[in-house]
Amino acid sequence: MAYEERNAWVGLVISVIAMTVYTVIVLQQASSGPVDEIDWVPLMLWIIGAGIVVSILVSIAWGLIAARRDPDGIGKSDQRDRDISHLNNRVGQAFLVLAGLAVIVLCALEADWFWIANTMFYGFALSSIVGGVASVIAYRRGLV
Repeated sequence: MAYEERNAWVGLVISVIAMTVYTVIVLQQASSGPVDEIDWVPLMLWIIGAGIVVSILVSIAWGLIAARRDPDGIGKSDQRDRDISHLNNRVGQAFLVLAGLAVIVLCALEADWFWIANTMFYGFALSSIVGGVASVIAYRRGLV
């Protein structure tokens, strides 16, 4: 498995796990009271930070393991990797744009901070997840 493909898998899996954890915790808190009483800021910041740190650590560990198997192939990328990276960015940006537009609408409607922040947060997450899925599919099936 190529370096870039490993990183795509790591980002995809960590994003899905992080968003699942965040969603479960927020839904548990929402079941016991109104959403404007949820202490979402520290939770969101911890999930973002932990997701970044865990992604880096897993990428490093997986890279070290892969380097032992194939020392010559570590960190190499080619035109296919760059094309897949561009695909990932294009697909992911579409969801960032949609989230940004939704945030503008929520701001215009003077929605609660919870809804504005979570809309953008889930937009970033959806961008990462959908972009990761696109990358993994492109690595497995090829670019068409």
